[in-house]
Amino acid sequence: MSGRARLALCAAAATLMASCALLPLVAEPTWLLQLIPLVAVQTGVGAAARRVPLGRPLTVVVQALVTLVLLTLVFAREHAIIGLIPGPDAFRHIAGLLQQGSNDVSEYAIPAPLTDGIKLMLIGGVLLIGLLVDTLAVTFRSAAPAGLPLLALYSVAGGLSDGGADWLWFLVAAAGYLMLLLAEGRDRLAQWGRVFGGSPRSPGSPEGGAVAPVRTGRRIGAVALGAALVVPLALPAMQGGLLDAAGTGVGAGNGNGGTISAVNPLVSLRDSLNTDDDRQVLSLRTSANDISDLYLRIVSLDDFDGTTWKPAQRHIVGVPDRFPTPIGLDAGVKRGMVTTAVSAASWYAQDWLPMPYPPSDVRIGGRWRYEPVGMTLVGDHGQTTRGATYQVTSLDVQPTAEQLAGAPEPPATLKREYTRVPSSVPKVVAQTARQITAGARNHYEEAVKLQDYFAVSGGFQYDTQVEVGRGPDAIANFLKKKQGFCVHFSFAMAAMARTLGIPARVAVGFAPGTPQADGSVTVNQKDAHAWPELYFAGVGWTRFEPTPTRGTTPSYTLSDTPGTSLPDQDLPSHQSSTAPSAAASPSQSCTPELVKLQGCDTPSAAAAPNSGGGGTGPWWYLLIGLGALVVAAVPLSPLLWRMRVRSVRLGGHARTEEGAVEHTLAAWQELTDSAWDHGIPSDESLTPRRAAARIVELGELDPATGAAVHRVADSVEQVLYAPRPRPAAGAAEDVRRVIEGLRGTVSTGTRARALFLPRSSVRVLWAVSARWTALRTRVAAAKPSLRRPSQQQG
Repeated sequence: MSGRARLALCAAAATLMASCALLPLVAEPTWLLQLIPLVAVQTGVGAAARRVPLGRPLTVVVQALVTLVLLTLVFAREHAIIGLIPGPDAFRHIAGLLQQGSNDVSEYAIPAPLTDGIKLMLIGGVLLIGLLVDTLAVTFRSAAPAGLPLLALYSVAGGLSDGGADWLWFLVAAAGYLMLLLAEGRDRLAQWGRVFGGSPRSPGSPEGGAVAPVRTGRRIGAVALGAALVVPLALPAMQGGLLDAAGTGVGAGNGNGGTISAVNPLVSLRDSLNTDDDRQVLSLRTSANDISDLYLRIVSLDDFDGTTWKPAQRHIVGVPDRFPTPIGLDAGVKRGMVTTAVSAASWYAQDWLPMPYPPSDVRIGGRWRYEPVGMTLVGDHGQTTRGATYQVTSLDVQPTAEQLAGAPEPPATLKREYTRVPSSVPKVVAQTARQITAGARNHYEEAVKLQDYFAVSGGFQYDTQVEVGRGPDAIANFLKKKQGFCVHFSFAMAAMARTLGIPARVAVGFAPGTPQADGSVTVNQKDAHAWPELYFAGVGWTRFEPTPTRGTTPSYTLSDTPGTSLPDQDLPSHQSSTAPSAAASPSQSCTPELVKLQGCDTPSAAAAPNSGGGGTGPWWYLLIGLGALVVAAVPLSPLLWRMRVRSVRLGGHARTEEGAVEHTLAAWQELTDSAWDHGIPSDESLTPRRAAARIVELGELDPATGAAVHRVADSVEQVLYAPRPRPAAGAAEDVRRVIEGLRGTVSTGTRARALFLPRSSVRVLWAVSARWTALRTRVAAAKPSLRRPSQQQG
């Protein structure tokens, strides 16, 4: 095995060894078995490209393209062109899987289930690291910087894991890196020839001095690994600093002490609804006469990517003394002032401050910042709501149905931002929205019809443990199964409203709590809630309540639909529905933790989309990778063959007269073939001198390049006609100068054809035809004669 091939093998092994640090992050290690053949194919492609040889940048490009094909075959072959070539659908599917993986990473605790999205992030990330390592260590022959991507891979794994076996994975990753360094060192030493190691130490000892540097490197590596593992144990612990987990920026919470720090408010919401311990979160005292509309809003989710809703990246400022009037609220809309004093539990640590909407003034101590678009407060440098006491003055906006129905069109910029619906959302969502709102005369009536469909007439049931799948099909599955909790109802109504041209977003917070005998209001964990907010010009962002048996239906949306959309007064807002479900309920032994990890059979299990990629053995992926390699090589075969031939013709040669003669003739052949590729066909009837003049004239070459053509022709004439040939040196450099000159005088199309479809590649067919003819001739000559011998005598 050559030194470079050994180095490529060590680079692949180092990547796989470093990727083992990711094993504790997921529950199943099967992704590593699928990864091994993919890394092998990626490494083999690099080795083949360097063997051709291709240029360094082109080698990296070929490896990247094959890596993309491999990911397409594994994760999006149903969406690819002929099951192989990634097209727009394949890219959209992969992007959806990446988004799903990002959501799964933020939702699940370690070890997380091996969902398709997480698997794509793991395998795709390691392949990217493998490409970087192979490029640095093998293609550019610099193994030391290749440790940086390996370190990044280990650091990601070490930062997310619980630290129980970090030392083991560090040992494995570091051993792979040292192996890579030793392989490079051995390859460099081999280029110097035999290493003198001194005389044998004893008369009977063998000459082993040549391996002394390698043995010394191994010893140094072992000592370095031991020091890296042992020395930190003797150093004092360092707390705080720039990389400390707590207090590192806006909205950063440490999450200790049993808190439900809502880095992802939706995850916190679901955990709160499914908790067995319905603890008190907030205690309120308010001046409002009717607390049924006293929703405490935490944050608004206005960025919809087709899979989920999340807060958009907004600019934050200092908390103003007096908040501005909410956007879109006109003076003609009735309103009142409400003052609410809030006390947060000592265990409840939330980055955003729960407040009635829209707030006008907030009195609170600590480090808080204001986000003007959502009118929310977010903690700064680790500030949370833990044990906070604050007072909020808010507006009690009371629009009428007539005002909402007569609302004009919203501003174009706002409508464009808040009615954006990704193309990945199934068409059934918009179709259902149009069917439900048929006959509505304005956006207000459409919104009321949507609300009534979910809360009253659509046959939906409230269930906090139902699963409707993930990804773009989640809303469609919810509309089909008609089971879910507030997240599903608010997401679906907001998305459908956007398809109708109504600006919409989702608010997360708490539904109205439970009044107490002392006049206070208690808000518990199960009061966590999500609801849609729709924008109407003149009124602003307006709350709707599509979730049955939760919260209260706004008075301005009560319709004449038979029945009532008001919740059962016997059921407090933090209680889920007690009505029997139309489908079988999960087993009583199925805990919320198992439901979260999809470990229970639920009625919606069949609705989860199957993205493929599961249950396929690694050998199948190896065959797919080899097939992809073959398919990718077919259209590039003329280019690769031509580059290989040019490299051989202009490469090194024996330092003898015969070697110089062969090199000169090969250089002349390369010059004439390159001229042919660029539109100047060769003429075998011409002498080298006449052929050179023809190439200079037809190629419109400058004097310096023309002189290079004539120097090569003169060398050929020396070889062909001189009694003692003395060809001039530098023929290869002259040919390369001529090729560059030819490229500069032709059109872009001609240059592209000369690169990808060179005319001289027809010599391959000529060679095959000549060999076939020669083979037939030899076979015919070897056949015994079938003629009977003559019987004539004498």
